[in-house]
Amino acid sequence: MSLKKICRLTATTALLSLLTGCTYVQLTEAGSQVRQASAADVSTCQMVGSVSSQTKDKVVVDRNSGKVREELIVLARNRAADLGANALVEDGAAADGVQNFKAYRCQD
Repeated sequence: MSLKKICRLTATTALLSLLTGCTYVQLTEAGSQVRQASAADVSTCQMVGSVSSQTKDKVVVDRNSGKVREELIVLARNRAADLGANALVEDGAAADGVQNFKAYRCQD
């Protein structure tokens, strides 16, 4: 493969990554122990803190709202685990790539 073709392929790949808004938010092992819950589910749990998560909602163009939401939740679960929480409740809707959550520690 010629150098020109390699450069073109690299540039195309980089551009596609920007346009699709690829990010690599991964759930940590500790974050996987934090479940999403409703306010009713945590009525007998201890609130251990608030968590705010933020991700890009636009990279040249608007990103897929489902993907943005998924990333916000993964980030919040990871941060809630750092607080010793095992349950997470949304505290309002996501806006502009930001969402707030409340973190709880519940007995099994």
